[in-house]
Amino acid sequence: MISEFLKQKLITQYGNDLTANILNSYQEYRLVSLRINTLKTTKEEVLNELTKNNISYSEVSWSLNALIIPNNTEEDLKKLSIYKEGSIYLQSLSSQLPPLFLNPQANELILDMTAAPGGKTTEIAALSNNQAMITAIEKNKIRSERLQYNINKLGAKKITILNTDARHLDEYFIFDKILLDAPCSGSGTLNPHTINNFTEELFNRSLKYQKSLLNEAIKHLKVGGELLYSTCSILKEENEQNIINLLKENPNLKIIPLDLSQYQDLPLLPTTINGCLCLKPTKYYEGFFICKLKKIN
Repeated sequence: MISEFLKQKLITQYGNDLTANILNSYQEYRLVSLRINTLKTTKEEVLNELTKNNISYSEVSWSLNALIIPNNTEEDLKKLSIYKEGSIYLQSLSSQLPPLFLNPQANELILDMTAAPGGKTTEIAALSNNQAMITAIEKNKIRSERLQYNINKLGAKKITILNTDARHLDEYFIFDKILLDAPCSGSGTLNPHTINNFTEELFNRSLKYQKSLLNEAIKHLKVGGELLYSTCSILKEENEQNIINLLKENPNLKIIPLDLSQYQDLPLLPTTINGCLCLKPTKYYEGFFICKLKKIN
């Protein structure tokens, strides 16, 4: 049963009709999706392996390396050699978007502030062909070990893992680009299994954590550098309002509008500030918010 607190939040933000659509999406499971790991294989090899194992797939217009698996489970895919060898990584479509908008380049110093289990970290490595220099932070020791495992499995290089709290980094760390995929209430990812995970207490705790992480991120971003902020929430307090507050407190920041020209198929929710995006949860996509900022002086 969805919490009345969340339901009222959604109605206030999106109105009754759109809220009903969102609530319906919570009652179904998302289709499995994956990312082809170009550090270890080619798209052709992965498609051949899927076909050989009678696993159907559909491609995604905005990515050469994202696939939707409509008729199989994650467990089915985990039995394949391409999974065991790290040639594919099970990753939601929404989760694959932030690294694409971050657009990592060779030799850039990049910080992934909350990196485990490593899907976005290794995607950044793949997008830069292992040429970006990545610092990946995870404060939980067990999750940090999982992050290291996935980095090794997927053949990602030039990554330094810090098992520390991203809210308290040494001041000498400065980066060209920062990805902050912030811990959140998960209001965009709920399904029949996880519907009870959302609580008002989690929502309030997430807000405090997000603010601390954003404030810390700005300290470590070079002038001219870019911060990509994302959450798997669809609530404005965790998303647009965090950005508005950050801009008020940091006049040296500006929003870099996301170029959506290659992303016409995304199911978008309305946002209260221009240049950012919020994905509507569907059977293909998790609800997700993405915004890009630049430090101008």
